[in-house]
Amino acid sequence: MLTQDELKTQVGQAALKYVVAGEIVGVGTGSTVNKFIDALAALRHQIKGAVSSSLASTERLQALGIKVFDANEVGELAVYIDGADEIDGSGCMIKGGGAALTREKIVAAQSRMFVCIADESKRVQTLGKFPLPVEVIPMATGRLIRQFTELGGVAKLRMKGELPWVTDNGQHILDVTGLQISEPLKFESMVSQWPGVVTVGVFAHQRAQVCLLGTAQGVITLNF
Repeated sequence: MLTQDELKTQVGQAALKYVVAGEIVGVGTGSTVNKFIDALAALRHQIKGAVSSSLASTERLQALGIKVFDANEVGELAVYIDGADEIDGSGCMIKGGGAALTREKIVAAQSRMFVCIADESKRVQTLGKFPLPVEVIPMATGRLIRQFTELGGVAKLRMKGELPWVTDNGQHILDVTGLQISEPLKFESMVSQWPGVVTVGVFAHQRAQVCLLGTAQGVITLNF
């Protein structure tokens, strides 16, 4: 039986076939993506570079000799490769466990194809088992917690030690439990309109077209 870490390594390597030679690749954030970044180092002379969704991924890419471009320096990207905290049967995801959801959604929107890499534990029928991350402007935190309560959810401010977690954008994160998100597109559109919400971690508008799923039987390709 393969470990979760080995499954992540498998899908990270499998994602290389979606990298387009001579292009700039969009790169996400997280432990699974770190496996992809490590594998991408072997192709660093075949690509122009990457657009990264977080400071952590940028540092890892640069340490491996891969040039990182600002998103504003480039046009449309051929592919964006990122992980997910959950993915359903239509390619909709919950993302943001690593607190990079806003930049992840920006790079995903800039890309023609979203390839999700994940191990089989991330596959669900209905989104909501994993706490939903929501990046928020700090002054709106209390009101947004109450709004999620009205939906039947429990929202808690993500902490780092005794202080609120601060994202790469200088904002805070709410993690919301107790939700069953059966209509991801409708839910994402609704919460995105709440004043003070920077980004909700439901990826339905920017859903995956492909998921490379690491399983005990090997990597399974799901097309949506």
